[in-house]
Amino acid sequence: MRKKQAQILVVDDQEEILFSANMILKKYFETIFTTSNPKKIISILNENEINVVLLDMNYRIGFEDGREGIHWLKEIKTLWPKTIVILMTAFGKIETAVEGIKIGAFDYVLKPWNNEKLLEIIDKAVIESRKNSKKEAPEKTEKRYFTGVSPKIKQAYSIAEKVAKTDANVLILGENGTGKYVFAEFIHQNSERKKESFVHVDLGSLSDSLFESELFGYAKGAFTDAKIDTAGRFEMASGGTIFLDEIGNIPLHLQAKLLHVLQTKTVTRLGESKARPLNVRIIAATNSDIKTEVKNKTFREDLLYRINTMEINLPALRERKEDIVPMANFILEQLAERYNQENWRFEDNTAPYLEKYPWKGNVREMENKIERALILADNHTISVTDLDILDFEDFEEKEENPLSEMEKMAIEKALFKHNGNISKTAEELGLSRAALYRRIEKYDLKNI
Repeated sequence: MRKKQAQILVVDDQEEILFSANMILKKYFETIFTTSNPKKIISILNENEINVVLLDMNYRIGFEDGREGIHWLKEIKTLWPKTIVILMTAFGKIETAVEGIKIGAFDYVLKPWNNEKLLEIIDKAVIESRKNSKKEAPEKTEKRYFTGVSPKIKQAYSIAEKVAKTDANVLILGENGTGKYVFAEFIHQNSERKKESFVHVDLGSLSDSLFESELFGYAKGAFTDAKIDTAGRFEMASGGTIFLDEIGNIPLHLQAKLLHVLQTKTVTRLGESKARPLNVRIIAATNSDIKTEVKNKTFREDLLYRINTMEINLPALRERKEDIVPMANFILEQLAERYNQENWRFEDNTAPYLEKYPWKGNVREMENKIERALILADNHTISVTDLDILDFEDFEEKEENPLSEMEKMAIEKALFKHNGNISKTAEELGLSRAALYRRIEKYDLKNI
């Protein structure tokens, strides 16, 4: 029997699982890679054209919620979006596997697997991988970024384009959801390092006990579960860019360790004494008031100087209202492409409501609401009610009489719900048709 031309990577912390998978798959597919260390995924994918990754969801004893698998799935889909990922778990956490499929996993299998079923799923994944390869243009299409026209965001992107050409460290400041990750990626993609890795580290989610092993790596035997030599995130980003997200959350005693790495441009793995040279660009980000933290002595001043050679502020959406509607259209177009759908649009009267909504969660909240609306809406048209942006309290713009504002919003919402039907709206609000007409005139709601 002729083997299919495909390269499969199996990632699992149990050697017997790797052995079993290798024995089954090598009979049918040309090349099988295995690793018990998920931190080797990036280097393996960098060095080989992997078609399918069979990815376990749990790697540490006592941690069986599948979050590690979700983390590595996101890493793979960010760096290699065309690579097909199949999740596997021994614990039957179907809800976590379904979450993985929403993020981009192709399918999932439960351990112990049925050999025939496993081969069937992988065979379908290989076919899908070939389809993806055919769809790929001869030249890679560069990722599109929405910038906008507001003075603050234009200034931020202008600085980013200039600093991208250098190796200067960058500190990105901004509220939650303002797009700091995308902005950091933009700097990387416009730099001389764009062909190398862009490694994202969410420092806010790293416990103190994992900080050093995750960032700096460790030698075999450095601690109980250290079965093999393992590179940390800094080494993974060698030649490229490391994005240290939520850097303001690092405790003081760990800030000193990070500062040493940045000062010496070397990293020493846990359990080793040999310092390894680093060639990596540092981009950091935080939503905290980092200068106040320095004054309060909760963040080291010398570390701040190391990370903010160039400091860039990302404005909140409320500070760039002229970008809100174009951004919403851009996000809708991107999401429609992701879901392989075309010709989606917002209803004509949506724009003023998009601009009026406070967007406290910024771009992230907008993406969430548009994606949800796209899934639920009919006829490829998204309305204000689909977006769920009528129910909010904007204290900065409220009228002198808050009760009048609340009444206006209640009428507005009911009119939308009933597509402007006066009888149904009046019935829901407990008003006569005449009373409703008077209020529509009072609040200037005639165009709804």
